[in-house]
Amino acid sequence: MTERRAILSGSVFEERIGYARAVVDGDRIHVSGTTGFDYADMTISEDVVEQAEQCLRNIGAALEEAGSSFADVVRVRYLLSDREDFEPCWPVLRKCFGEVRPAATMVVCGLADARMKIEIEVDARRGSGGGDSSPGR
Repeated sequence: MTERRAILSGSVFEERIGYARAVVDGDRIHVSGTTGFDYADMTISEDVVEQAEQCLRNIGAALEEAGSSFADVVRVRYLLSDREDFEPCWPVLRKCFGEVRPAATMVVCGLADARMKIEIEVDARRGSGGGDSSPGR
């Protein structure tokens, strides 16, 4: 039987809505859509690049708890409320994914809270990468 375990970040949204930040299912890791909230104090920057950086810190923490890293990401989905906000985030995204080159999709859509400008979701496979591409903490 494969291992299945939920990883929680402490976000109030996980409890209110009923989901986990990530789910480990055998060697696969599915990280939920993650926004730029700092879960320690539930604050969010107004700047989309700062939100992207916080998204990646949140995702990195979930991957680490799952025994993985950005080097193991095979799929990334970017959800933005404004297409003009995507390009300013590219340098930040490239720091995590530039060497890894996961399959990627960007979608423009409405997000759950008007303060949210970007949401990032990833799928990873433990042991598939070749090093640690995590962002600086």
